[in-house]
Amino acid sequence: MIRALLRTLRDTARLMVGLPDYEAYLRHMAAHHPDRPAMDRAAFFRDRQRARYGGGGGRCC
Repeated sequence: MIRALLRTLRDTARLMVGLPDYEAYLRHMAAHHPDRPAMDRAAFFRDRQRARYGGGGGRCC
């Protein structure tokens, strides 16, 4: 129970400062786009930074 609370707090803090969740992205890709390869962690971070601070694109779904 405490471990789950700490994980939730960690994830919330990361979202508050704009750090994207790579593991959630991997789960999303497996569930919704199994035919497409997932980006590696570095490419995912660059993509999320570009989407947040400019460069167009937005979300896939």
